[in-house]
Amino acid sequence: MTLRPYRPEDCPALAELFYHTVHTVCARDYTQPQLDAWADGRVELAAWNASFLEHTTLVAVEGETIVGFADLAADGYLDRLYVHRDWQRRGVASALCDALPGARVTHASLTARPFFERRGWRVVREQQVERHGVLLTNFVMEC
Repeated sequence: MTLRPYRPEDCPALAELFYHTVHTVCARDYTQPQLDAWADGRVELAAWNASFLEHTTLVAVEGETIVGFADLAADGYLDRLYVHRDWQRRGVASALCDALPGARVTHASLTARPFFERRGWRVVREQQVERHGVLLTNFVMEC
């Protein structure tokens, strides 16, 4: 596995990875209506691309396959961190986080919280976020 900078042509694949990761990996922690609200399959690709380009965005690849991605805003906010369902617990998320050392805060899902806690992050507060009229629990965490 290698890490490389984001390229605009990656955006559709990242949106697809996001959708499938949410609907498989996070399914043990969220209900189907919550998963559907979080990842409805209708990502605004132009907005995501602009965000990825504005942030420091890294893509994890194995051969030609994208296995994960993460993006970090200039203020230290780790915006997105997603790993392909078949690449869970294989060091992808750790490699991405290690390559983005400026990360100071994130909004971690129920699923991601233990990962961040193992890396020394702490919960600042639990919060409910509304997506498409559905409430999702996540955690503001700091490093």
